[in-house]
Amino acid sequence: MTGENLFLLPVPLPEEEVVEVLSRREGVRIERIISTGQSSPADFWYDQTEDEWVLLLQGSATLQWDDGSLTNLSTGDWLLIPARKKHRVDQTSTNPPCIWLAVFLQGSGAEKTPSL
Repeated sequence: MTGENLFLLPVPLPEEEVVEVLSRREGVRIERIISTGQSSPADFWYDQTEDEWVLLLQGSATLQWDDGSLTNLSTGDWLLIPARKKHRVDQTSTNPPCIWLAVFLQGSGAEKTPSL
């Protein structure tokens, strides 16, 4: 058995976003992501082949969808992003930094994304 504290941050915080794979099994990947003000490049869209369940453990962030709409997230908010739902990170907080828990599910067939 292995484990650590999800809220323990590297010191000093790096300038680039940190992505740590916490666990990987057939069809499932769990990541901790630390964002410190990063956003997706203006012309970049995530177009993933996996469903993504994401929980913002700390901080605030805004996701942008390919139709131009925005979803604001704060501590405790979560989303289920279906595979192929184009999105980008519009902004992430720096103080406090964002701590995300992301679960990627291969072929799970998510049917809806809750609105916040």
